[in-house]
Amino acid sequence: MIELYESQRAMRNMRKAAMQRGVIAILDVGSSKIACLVLRFDGTDPAEDGVGSLAGQSGFRVIGAATTRSRGVQFGEITAMGETERAVRTAVQAAQKMAGIRVDHVIACFSGAQPASYGLAGQVEIAGVTVDEQDVARVLSACDVPDFGAGREVLHAQPVNFALDHRSGLIDPRGQIGHELSCDMHMLTVDGQAIQNLAYAVRRCDLELAGIASSSYVSGISALVEDEQELGAACIDMGGGATGLSIFIKKHMIYADSVRMGGDHVTQDISMGLQVPMATAERIKTFYGGVVATGMDDREMIEIGGETGDWEHDRRTVSRAELIGIMRPRVEEILEEVRARLDVAGFDHLPSRQIVLTGGASQIPGLDGLATKILGQQVRLGRPLRVHGLPQAATGPGFASAVGLCLFAAHPQDEWWDFDLPVDRYPARSFKRAVQWFRDNW
Repeated sequence: MIELYESQRAMRNMRKAAMQRGVIAILDVGSSKIACLVLRFDGTDPAEDGVGSLAGQSGFRVIGAATTRSRGVQFGEITAMGETERAVRTAVQAAQKMAGIRVDHVIACFSGAQPASYGLAGQVEIAGVTVDEQDVARVLSACDVPDFGAGREVLHAQPVNFALDHRSGLIDPRGQIGHELSCDMHMLTVDGQAIQNLAYAVRRCDLELAGIASSSYVSGISALVEDEQELGAACIDMGGGATGLSIFIKKHMIYADSVRMGGDHVTQDISMGLQVPMATAERIKTFYGGVVATGMDDREMIEIGGETGDWEHDRRTVSRAELIGIMRPRVEEILEEVRARLDVAGFDHLPSRQIVLTGGASQIPGLDGLATKILGQQVRLGRPLRVHGLPQAATGPGFASAVGLCLFAAHPQDEWWDFDLPVDRYPARSFKRAVQWFRDNW
């Protein structure tokens, strides 16, 4: 625990140094694509704009962008180090070339790695009259850390609610008068090997890792509008190899999870069902795919071009209705699994239950209507917020996590390691509160 805390702190210091130098790269390591954006910071502190955390985007500008087909990544986790390293190198070099500048530090995000959410609570007496930084550090270290098992690492540990005496819902208690300070914290742990593999892949490309985040978290930052983050919403990020989900309320993530299925699985089903290569299946899915069949679809025929050399076999056609019949069951399975995770998280207990779909696989026509039926809530399709300098090609839902990572780099949320915690308070202690603690708090 202590080593991890130190490594997160070292990464935070590195990120600060890189931002002072003015340039940092963003790396989204996905199962279907690897995206790299190069950001230039102009030296103004966005927090000083006084227009809210996401409104002050004048702090940075995208000056380079590149994507490449992902290799060696499955379910959001690295499975072939050499191939992933080559793909990362390709994306980073292309983005650097466009930016016309060399980059040494990257902030990366990834999906998968079996995330687990915990709700922690801590309470301390205030030393002086008003709450200061030390009191906040003490209350964070007083949180009961569960025994989350060997081989797991803490990816995020964020205070989501402070209470001073009997006043709850404080965003920042510093400078306020009171006697007893308590805190609710959301902690996200992931499989440690996935993080180590990603860090190793980045290092092999002669780059320094200056930060790491969960794709589910950063997609929520970019695809949910400010009101949704405040009142309560879930972001479902449908990627190629994994579907991430995160729940936000009061501008904080309070739950995250991941389903090991995504758009690539739909492509595989088409490939097997129509007996065509994966590349052809992907093309058919992109141009003709859908999940809701109408009477017209029986008559709309799709030409399937093959490369077997057998002219009869290569000149086949299928109706769009047949294609939808192959795609729909898998999309339903993914959404049913998401529904189960939301139920476990107690999503029904939030005051507002907006659901936003984003990610590359969310672009299947008719998906929002099907999701509304299965998830039982109002669903909308989300595109990432506009950021300065982003090329038009990188503004689609497939770039939600990359854009979210830019915002995360420019406006990091307070995390456990942002405070000087007393070192004697790390050992894992009994887990007193259930994951659904936020039911009692909101």
